[in-house]
Amino acid sequence: MIRFQSFSSGSCGNCYLLAYEQDGRISAGVLIDAGVSLRRLKKELASEGLSTDDFDNILVTHDHMDHIRNLGSLCKYLHKPVWASRQLLHALSHNTFTLDHIGAVKKELKEDSWNEIVPGMLSVRYFTVPHDATHTVGYAIRLNGYDFVIMTDIGRMTDEALELASKAGTVVIESNYDMDMLMGGPYPHELKMRICQGSGHLSNEQCAEAVRKFWHKGLKHLFLCHLSEHNNTPRKAIECTAEVLKDLGADAGTSLVALPRQTPSQLYILEQ
Repeated sequence: MIRFQSFSSGSCGNCYLLAYEQDGRISAGVLIDAGVSLRRLKKELASEGLSTDDFDNILVTHDHMDHIRNLGSLCKYLHKPVWASRQLLHALSHNTFTLDHIGAVKKELKEDSWNEIVPGMLSVRYFTVPHDATHTVGYAIRLNGYDFVIMTDIGRMTDEALELASKAGTVVIESNYDMDMLMGGPYPHELKMRICQGSGHLSNEQCAEAVRKFWHKGLKHLFLCHLSEHNNTPRKAIECTAEVLKDLGADAGTSLVALPRQTPSQLYILEQ
């Protein structure tokens, strides 16, 4: 059984769990990003009958604070391997939030290849995406033969991201802003341009167009992540991508969910 849960998804913090359960226990699990406190993480896991023992590794997408704010604490108290690209690990080794604790647990992912991090069970491949951090990546994760892709904080789509998503049973993709809300909103002009000019975030329309390109019959679950508090609404994000799924005739076979920004999602069963 493949299980997925979001603990927070947005500029307030980002953290996700992907795990494989067999015979009533988690055999392999991975935490993606560390934007919530260890105390809160333990509380949310416990509410589902889980604990920090139910993930073996941590993946990091990039070094913005909403993704790594609590990574140092997790390194210090959990001592679990932290996997990332060479460039990102170098940055984390010099980041105030992580430099004191990441040295003993950091693990480098090889570029352009699958990295087996739990033998026979869990492999990871990262792909670079445009975003204004030191090095931002998405992840393709193969868990007990099930393909899962996550891409958050992505200024524009790439061919590699589309290719990997086109093979996944589940895709988590950013749908950050509605263009009209962004342009008519209170943000300074410079910030608006940073968001929408290719190295910031993905709009609802860009997300929907990406889905049009990578959707396939094997895609059963589509999660929209990192929605803006001020420049989007869950309804707008859902409606934009739902229209594409309807055009493709995919609305009956692919579930569509907008992940909550500051509260945990339900625990989803991706595959029995």
